[in-house]
Amino acid sequence: MMIDDAEFIRGNVPMTKREIRTLTLSAARLEVDSVVVDVGAGTGSITIEAARLASKGKVFAIERKAEAVELIRRNVEKFSVGNVEIICAEAPEGLAALPNLDAAIIGGSGGRLEEILNIICPKIKSGGRVVLNAITIQTTATALEYFRRGGWSCEACQVQITRLERIGRYDMAKALNPVWIITAEVQ
Repeated sequence: MMIDDAEFIRGNVPMTKREIRTLTLSAARLEVDSVVVDVGAGTGSITIEAARLASKGKVFAIERKAEAVELIRRNVEKFSVGNVEIICAEAPEGLAALPNLDAAIIGGSGGRLEEILNIICPKIKSGGRVVLNAITIQTTATALEYFRRGGWSCEACQVQITRLERIGRYDMAKALNPVWIITAEVQ
């Protein structure tokens, strides 16, 4: 069962919302012993959910912002996931030492997506996946071009989540930012 957004310790750091986490982790196809990296981990919401799914595996959380790293630490402690290693670094730094991976989840790239993919993709095991969440057209285009150029099987879908918010006696639709979920698999 996915964790409600309100359960995470947040601060001023963006967080991947529950519905997007659900779709992202489904696309990653994690197993109980998967080795995963979460690049641009933010609050650690995907890291925590991945660590729960891959309970006998390992999840590496890469995050450059000190405030976010502290939130990840606090959330790891809150949800008692002992299979997470937090790496405070700006990707692609910090990625080279990673072991081979079953999945990579990329939520933030700091404008260095191709550099990150150049290090991450060779580490993905046969049949493994890269799942990238993008909120800009430029990131989406860069990812699709990269994977197609590399001969990866890839697909993309845009997700728009709208939640109802109670305003007095009425329910008002409140849209969240649309997100492109790009999934690429090693052939």
